[in-house]
Amino acid sequence: MTIAISIKALNKTFPGGRKALHDVDLDIQAGEMVALIGASGSGKSTLLRHMAGLMVGDGSGQGLIQIHGKTVQQSGKIASDIRQTRADVGFVFQQFNLVDRLPVIVNVLAGTLHRVPLWRSLLRWFTPSEVAGGVDALRRVGIAECCAQRASTLSGGQQQRAAIARALVQGAKVILADEPIASLDPESSRKVMDILARVNREDKCTVVVSLHQVNVAMKYCARTVALHRGRVVYDGPSVALTPTLLRELYGAEADDILALGDHISSLQDSKPAVPHLAWPAPLAPLARAA
Repeated sequence: MTIAISIKALNKTFPGGRKALHDVDLDIQAGEMVALIGASGSGKSTLLRHMAGLMVGDGSGQGLIQIHGKTVQQSGKIASDIRQTRADVGFVFQQFNLVDRLPVIVNVLAGTLHRVPLWRSLLRWFTPSEVAGGVDALRRVGIAECCAQRASTLSGGQQQRAAIARALVQGAKVILADEPIASLDPESSRKVMDILARVNREDKCTVVVSLHQVNVAMKYCARTVALHRGRVVYDGPSVALTPTLLRELYGAEADDILALGDHISSLQDSKPAVPHLAWPAPLAPLARAA
C-alpha cells in the first residue's frame, strides 16, 4: 500500500526545555482512518500540527515528515514547496477556524484559494462551478441550507461540518482533525464523526483524528496510536485497547482517560436511530488553475 504520512525521528522541544515529542516514528497508509489518543498534554495536537507543517521540529536532529512522498519538513526546516504539499492536506481545528462575519459558502470556498489567482482570492470572486462545488460539499455534510448565513449564526456542530466541507472543496487527500468533537454535544459529535468516517470510506481520503474518548476511537477507527508525554506508547488495533492495557500504558492517568465516557454510543442507545445524512456522489476534483 502507498504510505500517505511518514514520520521519522521527530522531536519537539518547547522554550524552557519541555520535551513535547520524543523520537516519533510513524507510517500511515493511504486510505486509513487512524485515531490519536492520550491525555491533555500528551502531544496529540502538536504532532498533528507538525504533520501539516504548522509547527517545526527540533533542528538538532534528523526529523522528517512526508505527505504522499512530498517533504513537509526535515531537520527543523519547513520545505520550500510547503504550499504545494499543504494543498493536499485539510486541517480541521477544534475551534473551527471560520471567519464569523463571512457567509458559510465563502468560508467553504476558502478551500479553493490554493488554486485560484491572487486577484480573485483578494476580491473573493468565485466562478459558478466553484460555487456549485461549495454548495455540493455543504450538501454532503448536511447543511446546504445554511450556505448564505453568516458563519457566526451556526451552531458548533454546524461550524465543524462547514470546516469539513472546506476540506472537501480543497480536494484534500489527507484530513487531519484536531479534537473535532471536544466542544460539541453528543448529537453533533456523532454527526461529525459519521461524516469523517464516510469521507474516509467514500473518498478514500486518509483521516487522522485526535480524540480523548477511547471508545469513540474504537468505534470509528480500526487503528489507534496512543501518545504519552510525547512518546508513542501503542500503535495497533483499536479493539485491543482494554482498560487493563490502558493502565499498563498510562498508569494512574488511565483513570482520567477511562472516565471520559462514549457519549456517542450512549446517545444511540437511548434514542431512536437517526437516518443517515444525504450523501451525494463525491465531488469531482476541480481543475487546478494554470
